[in-house]
Amino acid sequence: MKRRHFVIGAAALGAGAALALRPRAEAQPHDDYFRALNQELRRNGPARPCLLIDLDRLDRNIAAVMASVRAPRHYRVVEKSLPSPKLLEYIMGKAGTNRLMSFHQPFANADARLFPACDILAGKPLPVRSAERFYRELQGSFDPARQMQWLVDTPERLRQYLELAQGLGTRLRINIEIDVGLHRGGVADDGTLAGMLALVEAQPQRLEFAGFMGYDPHVTALPCFAGSREELFADAMRRYGERVDFLRRQHPALWHEGLTLNTAGSPTYKLHEQENLCNDISVGSALLKPTHFDIDTLAEHVPAAFIATPVLKAVGPLSLPALDGLSRLARAWDPNAREMFFVYGGNWRADYESPRGLRRNGLYGQSSNQENVTASPGTGLSVDDHVFLRPQQSEAVLLEFGDLLAVRGGRIVEQWPVLA
Repeated sequence: MKRRHFVIGAAALGAGAALALRPRAEAQPHDDYFRALNQELRRNGPARPCLLIDLDRLDRNIAAVMASVRAPRHYRVVEKSLPSPKLLEYIMGKAGTNRLMSFHQPFANADARLFPACDILAGKPLPVRSAERFYRELQGSFDPARQMQWLVDTPERLRQYLELAQGLGTRLRINIEIDVGLHRGGVADDGTLAGMLALVEAQPQRLEFAGFMGYDPHVTALPCFAGSREELFADAMRRYGERVDFLRRQHPALWHEGLTLNTAGSPTYKLHEQENLCNDISVGSALLKPTHFDIDTLAEHVPAAFIATPVLKAVGPLSLPALDGLSRLARAWDPNAREMFFVYGGNWRADYESPRGLRRNGLYGQSSNQENVTASPGTGLSVDDHVFLRPQQSEAVLLEFGDLLAVRGGRIVEQWPVLA
């Protein structure tokens, strides 16, 4: 081959490879669902960033949970993932449950005041001073001696809670956290458990054994080289079963059918259809399905929570401060840089959902005031239209926007305050 032909061929191959690597235009306008929400928000929305809860989609997710968590199991609503009294009330009513899992002392006090008939299980071992504060701030008819379970993970924390009970002159219900393979704390051996159960048994006026809690999200989260899902789930249930068997053999006076044997979480709740040991199944985030829960075990669930925020400025092609040359190159190379918008607020733990093709502008930088996003032509966006994002998680993000907007059939039907 002549040198000239080789050079020309190599140049052609290089150009072809470059074209293959060039980004493709991704913009699409709102589909019918988001178009209707955009029109409703333009007419009746607050004209600021807000968080929407789609009640039709929420109903579908609740139905999926209840089809799985059947009697004799009980469904426990994870309050931290759904931190709004009206939202919790709606879910509890639809699901027919009064069981809550609370992770934060002020929220637990709110639960006790707003839902005086509820049963609360602490979702993590709280500092004993948090528990003390709960009793000090308790209002209403909620009776912790019957309705509150405190989670303890170590002998030392159990002794602290015993001292609290003695100081208050009351009896505390104790649920013991067990390690079923997550290795985030909790009792992992019968020797430690023996000492804790013996202390509970020796203090019947101050301590009541209420059950176990074993959280197992690692079952669906670990890479395949750690073991198959079936193997990891079987191992978790083996560990749980060993603690229950020890209780029944060595401390039969503490065993009764009414104990709370809590487990699961959104990623794993459906796996527990395969076992008959645990009787209390926790689910929270799956009801709204933020992006971190786009996993196969939740394939039946649909996204039910969206951030909506107005477009403040539609400024044309990408234009970076003092970098006109780089801006032209970026626009020429990437069609998704040919339209630029500034939205109201930003920097949320969320991913842009609609219109399709919106991207945070990494060259411009992040902003919590006016976030810069780019797209290829075709979004159809104008100033005062709304863009929609899906939260990556629910628990913290839902607290950032004030009242939640409950929508049904594309219309705002209620405003729901969040927990403070």
